[in-house]
Amino acid sequence: MPLILATTTPGEPEIFASLQGEGPSQGRPSTFIRLSRCNLACQWCDTAYTWRFAGDNRPHRDDVAFDRAANQVTMSEEEAASRIAALGQDRLVITGGEPLLQAPALARMLAHLPPMHVEIETNGTAAPAATLDPLVQQYNVSPKLAHSGNPAELALIPERLADWARNPRAFFKFVIATPDDVAEVLALQQRHAIPGERVFLMPEGTASAILRERQVWLSDLCLRHGFRMSDRLHIHLYGDTRGT
Repeated sequence: MPLILATTTPGEPEIFASLQGEGPSQGRPSTFIRLSRCNLACQWCDTAYTWRFAGDNRPHRDDVAFDRAANQVTMSEEEAASRIAALGQDRLVITGGEPLLQAPALARMLAHLPPMHVEIETNGTAAPAATLDPLVQQYNVSPKLAHSGNPAELALIPERLADWARNPRAFFKFVIATPDDVAEVLALQQRHAIPGERVFLMPEGTASAILRERQVWLSDLCLRHGFRMSDRLHIHLYGDTRGT
């Protein structure tokens, strides 16, 4: 089964080279491939064009329904690998949507690529497939807190979080909208034994000014609790745009 990708413009798959904007690899030159489809629906999601198609009534603050034909494209694993290789980077970031929904096809795609550092950005609700996991060097796990609007029974699956906590390749990146959100992070950390040195707090926002404002109080909370702070570098550099 081919990969299902998001698009930058109708018919053009979202495969591009940029600097990683978030988490432990922030600032590193990378190739990105953005897949379509997601099993969650964050009300502040900045890539809702990967899942909120016409007929999908899951809540989103912008209340925009995207045309599936214009925002989703299928591509063979071989073609996707060829486009990735042509960009010439030694680091690949697989993002979405929720990439692990297409784990078997991703494993086949990676088999067509030369050795490179592979990181997957995931919401943490799915386990990596046995065929894919050995090919991945890093997981950027972003569990969705209550303010995302997702029911906890869908977004915060205890056995999944515990498994990720035990995986030394998994880094946790929590989206923080208000200072109160950090209490939920602390509770999850304690409940699932998440190592503090692998926890990043990242301000929610799609405008540079909002990110800077929230980083002021977020930096104090990171200092207090021993967490790392993640920026959203791509927002400052390029704005809230596709293919960046």
